[in-house]
Order: sequence, then C-alpha cells, then structure tokens
Amino acid sequence: MSSFGTQIDVKALGKVAVLLGGRSAEREVSLMSGTGVLKALLSQGVDAHAFDPAERDLGELKKEGFDRCFIALHGRYGEDGTVQGALELLGIPYTGPGVMASSIAMDKIMTKRIWRFEGLPTPDWRLVASAGETRAALQALGAPMIVKPSREGSTIGLTKVWTAEECEQAYVLASRYDPEVLCEEFIEGDETTCPVLGTGEGAHALPVIRIVAPEGNYDYQNKYFTDDTQYHCPSGLPAEEEAEIRRIVVRAFRTLGCRGWSRADIMIRASDRKPFLLEINTSPGMTGHSLVPMSARAIGVSYENLCLGILASAALDAAQPEQEHA
Repeated sequence: MSSFGTQIDVKALGKVAVLLGGRSAEREVSLMSGTGVLKALLSQGVDAHAFDPAERDLGELKKEGFDRCFIALHGRYGEDGTVQGALELLGIPYTGPGVMASSIAMDKIMTKRIWRFEGLPTPDWRLVASAGETRAALQALGAPMIVKPSREGSTIGLTKVWTAEECEQAYVLASRYDPEVLCEEFIEGDETTCPVLGTGEGAHALPVIRIVAPEGNYDYQNKYFTDDTQYHCPSGLPAEEEAEIRRIVVRAFRTLGCRGWSRADIMIRASDRKPFLLEINTSPGMTGHSLVPMSARAIGVSYENLCLGILASAALDAAQPEQEHA
C-alpha cells in the first residue's frame, strides 16, 4: 500500500481542476481541503488549477480544456450526485463515487435502509416530520437520541437530546437544513472512522482511526478548529475488532456502489463491542485535521501521494461513446 500514488505518469493526468468551495454549509471546510489538495498536486508537477463552482459556471471546465476533476467539495452540490451528474454530461472524469452512490450516501436515511436490507449493522432510526414525531421517536429509541438533517454533513444541525422538552428545538434546528429529519439511536462507546480506497474487488480499507473528543462531543468545532480532539492511529483496538471494522466498511462501500475513495464512520457499542455503521462520506475532508491523510500516513503513504493516487482513479459512470466521424 505504501506505493499508492507513486507509479503515476503525472503528464498523463492532463489539465486538472480542483473543485473547491461550492455553495454548501461546508464551504469553509471545502476551501481548506481544496487548497491542501491543490498545493499537493502542484508540488508533484500536476497541471492543477483551483475552480470554485460557486463563482464559475461548470461549463467553463469544458471550454478551458480540463481533462479531469479532483472533487474537494463537501456537502450539498458537491458530494450529493449533482456535480457528478454535471461532469458526466460534460464527459470529464472525476474523483470519488459516481452519481447514484454519491446521491444515496448523502441521504443518511436511504443509506441506512440499504445497509439494513443487506444485513449490515446500523443504529435504529426514525424519519420525522414534526417536533411531536421527534418526541415519539425519543420514546421508541430511548435517550439519549441523535437528531440531525438527513442530507447534511460535518455534524451540521445535529443535536443530542435527553428529554422530551429538548425535542422541539432539536427538530427545528435540523429542519432548518433539511425537511427530512433523522432521529437515530445513540450508540455509547468508541467512535472510529475508516477510509476505503479502490473500486470493486480492488476496494480495501486503510487503518482504523479511534477518535477521542473533549467530553465525547465530536462536533463541527472539535472536528475542524481545535486541537483538543485526540486521534489514535494505530487505533489501539484489539486486532479482531479492527479487522471486523475494516471488513464491514468495505462491504458498506461496495453495497452503495462507491468507487475511488470514501470514509465510513463507525461506533463500537461499549456493552458488547459490536460495531455500527453511522454514515459514509464520499468526498472526505483533506484539511490539516482530516482523517483519510492520517490513516494513509500510518501505512507510509504521504499526503501528496494520496492526492495523486485518488486523482489517478478519476472516472466516469458511463463509458463515453466514440465520436462519429462525419
């Protein structure tokens, strides 16, 4: 694995757009991710350029002769299948999962339905449309319970509720970001995350990272802007637990039809050490605090080679038809 991203003909990658910024609630983080990726690619001799879809029309990618895109967008309009669909129409290969996998993975409820159907462990949940339904979900799922938007990332709009009185405020906050609100059983235990690289049978998990956040609160601030959160990689988990997490993460990735790279979040229930899949991020962060680079570093893959390897995996869902000759 430590050879990932090393045997790549940089010139063959052509003119590369690093898509960053965008219009989602995670714009700030995306700008940090994209700036890091751009710097890494330039340092390796790639003809890479920043491209912010919030400021420029995607059609310019075609006009300006870009050969492939590194998607460093997060959240809506970046990892939900919309930009992937636009790039399919333009015929420009891009990093990460395709249209359908991106769209499903962004929708936590649809993801959980598929995982449960496939027999993969995920916390119990309810889809709610009012504060009253949120209170009913708390009765059904027990306290504490997580309330969050179904199609948002980076813990945006998320609340941990303990009492019926807290349900209304939690519902109002989550519904500000998405009309679909997810109430989820809270799994008490170790918080972990695990990246996957590759496609199909070639998909493989990187080392698991165990996350220890201040007071167990791994929120937006503690994810990106403080140094108080501890990340353990190697995870320090028993070898059989790490192996099981890596196994279910690869299954979760393949089940949704992901390709290229992604990162899954898993809770290990303290009472019986059973792992539960929370969600899968199809355009993970690449900032200085980000976890895929940390996991890759643990097996000797540098940030620069990680970026190169991901870029080299850029693809399209649909094979492009040969142009007919007049």
